[in-house]
Amino acid sequence: MTIELFRNDSYLKNCNSKIIKIENNGIKLDQTIFYPEAGGQPGDNGIIQIGNEEISILDTTYVNNEIVHVVENTSNLKVDDQIECNINWGRRFNIMQVHTTLHLLCSLISAPVTGGQINENKGRLDFDLESKPNKEEILEALNNLIKQNHEISISSISEEELDNKPDLIRTMSVKPPRGSGLIRMINIGDGIDYQPCGGTHVKNTQEIREVKKIRVENKGRMNKRVIVDFL
Repeated sequence: MTIELFRNDSYLKNCNSKIIKIENNGIKLDQTIFYPEAGGQPGDNGIIQIGNEEISILDTTYVNNEIVHVVENTSNLKVDDQIECNINWGRRFNIMQVHTTLHLLCSLISAPVTGGQINENKGRLDFDLESKPNKEEILEALNNLIKQNHEISISSISEEELDNKPDLIRTMSVKPPRGSGLIRMINIGDGIDYQPCGGTHVKNTQEIREVKKIRVENKGRMNKRVIVDFL
């Protein structure tokens, strides 16, 4: 089982690891800073270094509930190799900003989330909502929240606590992982937003870039898509 270092510290840019398994074009590590694609957040890419050789990590994903790092070539790698992992930090930090912004968006729209997607410079959430929200009001409110210096913290609650408070789950399509007995929670500010999430986030809203544009699309009678664009 791979130790997921990114769960407790989204700002780790590198770490030392050991290869524990090689399958096809993927490697599994004893510990990793690479986030695997999940919950609408894309997997990390970057490089690993073994001796003087650098090998690109093209993607990170889950295969049978295990983290697999997709590499361009495994021919020079073997089990028990000691490597240095380096994520593409610029891309990851942009994704962290987008992800936290989507949590802020949840705080502004009181409706269940039916889907979502995170990219490097934009993100979207689909809401179980009949009428279109006002995009100008959302844009202003989001940027105001970003400027207000809200801290983001990680905590956990028991699975039983979550069962007793089902309203904490905002996403209808993605359920928080279970099995360990604890559910990872992301809290923004003093009651701004609090919900289960396994993804990576910034530490303070002031680290987030200004949102440049909001688009709202009608995807059905009870499905409104809100797109947050930073470019």
